[in-house]
Order: sequence, then C-alpha cells, then structure tokens
Amino acid sequence: MRKKLFFMKGNEAIAEAAIQAGCRFYAGYPITPQNEIPEYMARRMPEVEGVFIQAESEIASINMVYGASAAGVRAMTSSSSPGISLMQEAISFLAGAELPAVIVNIQRGGPGLGNITASQGDYNQAVKGGGHGDYRCIVYSPFSVQEMWDLTMKAFDKADEYRITAIILGDGVIGQMMEPFKQTRYVRPRLPKKDWVLNGCKDRPPRVIRSLCMGQGELEERNNKLSEKYELIKKREVMFDEYDVEDAELVVVAFGVAARIALSSVRDLRKEGRKVGLFRPVTLFPFPEKRISEVAGGVKRLMVVEMNAGQMADDVRLAVNGKCDVAFYGRAGGVVFTPEELYKKIKTEFRRANNKARNSA
Repeated sequence: MRKKLFFMKGNEAIAEAAIQAGCRFYAGYPITPQNEIPEYMARRMPEVEGVFIQAESEIASINMVYGASAAGVRAMTSSSSPGISLMQEAISFLAGAELPAVIVNIQRGGPGLGNITASQGDYNQAVKGGGHGDYRCIVYSPFSVQEMWDLTMKAFDKADEYRITAIILGDGVIGQMMEPFKQTRYVRPRLPKKDWVLNGCKDRPPRVIRSLCMGQGELEERNNKLSEKYELIKKREVMFDEYDVEDAELVVVAFGVAARIALSSVRDLRKEGRKVGLFRPVTLFPFPEKRISEVAGGVKRLMVVEMNAGQMADDVRLAVNGKCDVAFYGRAGGVVFTPEELYKKIKTEFRRANNKARNSA
C-alpha cells in the first residue's frame, strides 16, 4: 500500500517531526522566516501534554532549553540568524555541561539585521562553534521538506546519544516552501540511559550538572573528553549524497537549498553530454572531508556553490589539499541564485577545467 503524502511547509514539518520524536519542551521568540515553528508548537504542544513558552528573548529561550534538558526532557528552540547569534553563550554552556538539545536555524541574510530572505551565511557560526571554547555541534543541512522531517527526528536521537547540541541549519527557502513528503513513523532507537538527569534525589545521591571546572587540570580533562567525543562523531555520523559523480570531470559541491538549485543545473548539463556531478554534504559537522578528498583525486576541478561569501569553500579546499583546482561561486546578502544562472557558471567552469587539462597535456 502506498504511503500517504502530506503537504506542509518545511517549518511546519520540522515542528511536527519534533513532536513525533518526543520533544515535549519548546521555548522560542518570533523572528522571520521561522515563525511557523513557534506558531505550530503553540497549537500542538498542549495537545501532547508538552510545554510551549514564548520567551521574552532568544537568550531566555535557549537558557530555558538548558534547564529542560537538565531535567531529562527532549527540548528544542528555533530562530533565525540574528536570534541564533544571541544564543551562542548558552550553546557553549550546553556543550560544557554535555546537555542534549536541538536548535533550528532558518537562516536569513546578514550580517546585522540584514534582511528576511534566504541565506547560508551562518555556516561558520554553526560548524565552527559560534560561542567561546573548543566545542562542536552536530549540524544537519536539509535540502527538502522530506529531509526537514527526517533530519529533525535524527537530530533528537543523536543529541541524546552523544549528549550534544544538534543544529538543523535550514534557510528561508526550505523553511517557507511547501511540497509533498512522507511522514515516516518515528522509531526510538536504543539510547544511553540518562543517568545524569536532575529529577530529584529522594532515592539516589545528589547530582550536579555544570560547565564550571575550577580544579587543577579539571577543565583540560573536560575538553579532552569532549574532543574524544567529537572524533567519534567524525567516524560514525558523516552523511552525504552524490549525483553523477562516478565519471564526472567537474563536481559541484553545495549544501542545502544551494545544492537543490545546483542539481537542476547539473542535470541540464548532463543532458548536453557534459560530465558534471554534484556532491552534497548532509552533515556539515561532521564534514565529509575524507570522501571529498577521494572525489578530488578523480576529477579535473571542484566547484563550490554557496549562498554566502565562501564559508564552506575553505573546508573543501582543506579536504582537497591540492589534489585538484577548487573554484567558487556564491552570492551573499540573501540573494538566491536561479538554476539558469548556475547553469551558465558551472558550464563556464567546466570549459575552463577542460581547457586547462588540454593545455597541460
């Protein structure tokens, strides 16, 4: 029997997926273009005996998530770029205390207040850790409403498994667009017992959750423990997709909505007989550097496409390590490029790559 298809905005899909995955605490503050998430949560949370709070600010929201997580509840907040910036201190506190949480960032143009159109300008903030200290978050980059649904469920599981913050790094296009998708049933995996939860100590010894480490060598030990966890995540949790990469001479590397737009251009070029492929990181941390390095060894050129000034391009160049040329095309400030525009840019890079190869022969 065919599964029923649903038709929802990406933001709404995130919200319902979170509820299906067991999220029972949401705190947030309105900001475009993610407002459908708190709106949806305000209606649905009471129906599942969950808690919805419209906080007085983004700072208050993320600190409420900290408290709910410490109590053992699956907790989430959402915002857009400037609001996420306000949360950075508390995200560092979450990392230091090893508390699981899910944060949704539906990106808009920046820097500053910028505008309300889609952007990918928060890559560095999400992937590198925008707060203080040596920490990382798992970062998922959906490029469809279906992935908004699927990756939100995965984010809650991985946050609990590793006691880490998981970020859904979306954008205004995917958040606002509507398309059919399957509401896959949530199946809770076997996860570590939450033996650290602050749920009252009537029948157990007291517990403390903290990120303040003042003893001699204590903070270094905590950082070493976190680093080991991040290395484990790098080994286990890398996700990516490839399209026509096997015989490609030029491979486009893009994430999120940029990858979705680029895929259309790549398919058009393939129809014309040009050997072009697309590599799409689904996890931005952990970054698929090993596979990108392998791809780079068999092509003439990689072309990074982003809706920013070249933030992921730096990570791609590090992964390539000189194995091939790396070109870049991006538009910043909330400008969404068209498939026709990308078609021309990719076609130009394809010609350059082949001309260079012929001249070097």
